[in-house]
Amino acid sequence: MLGVWRGEELLATYRLTTRIDSTSDEYVSLIGQLLAPAGLPAEGFNGAIVSSVVPPLTGRLAEAMRRVTGREPLLVSPGIKTGLNILYEDPREVGADRIVNAVAGLTVHKPPLIVVDFGTATTFDLVMPPADYLGGAIAAGVAISLDALVARTSRLAKVETVLPEKTVGRTTAESIRSGILIGHAAMVDGMIERIEAEQDSRCYVLATGGLASLIQGASRRIDRVEPDLTLLGLRLLFEKNHARPA
Repeated sequence: MLGVWRGEELLATYRLTTRIDSTSDEYVSLIGQLLAPAGLPAEGFNGAIVSSVVPPLTGRLAEAMRRVTGREPLLVSPGIKTGLNILYEDPREVGADRIVNAVAGLTVHKPPLIVVDFGTATTFDLVMPPADYLGGAIAAGVAISLDALVARTSRLAKVETVLPEKTVGRTTAESIRSGILIGHAAMVDGMIERIEAEQDSRCYVLATGGLASLIQGASRRIDRVEPDLTLLGLRLLFEKNHARPA
């Protein structure tokens, strides 16, 4: 995901496919093609921030942003100022995206807070008062689950990710959608309830990611969906680590 901010205004957002073999040259070209129609000249940027959970791509993405903006990008990595008290056993193991989401989540609602991100993986992150990041859980995402089901079951075909009206499917396609989507929502609700039981505390549940709105339709526990939560977190982290916001 790529976003362009002017102060507190999100001017443009783009969703990009992660390809492990993409070069920095390819990213420079792609980003330039995306920005040009929106009238966003590269010389207008006064900063950049990069969050990556794919180590082989981190350097290439940073180099691309350096060339596009003419600025040294800030990397979301251990040592960056977050405002969180990270209580993971080894804070260096926490994915950058999870920290970014937690930082943004605290501006949306006070803790106890659970942030659920529906991406390649579905991640759960728990923040307790005042700003204690305790950790969470990681599960296979909806798309991965669907791809694995289709790949390993020869008689099943991939279906459109549309929420079914009923849990009991009357066709194979409906049954797959029920199992994958309603089943994923049930997993999310169950995980939230287990987290709350361990903490003996009711939590506000904030969701983000490409399928967040879809899963919310089948979930009983998601309180709010913020599609651009990660981009908000990146802006906040940039401001925390620079004297002037970009």
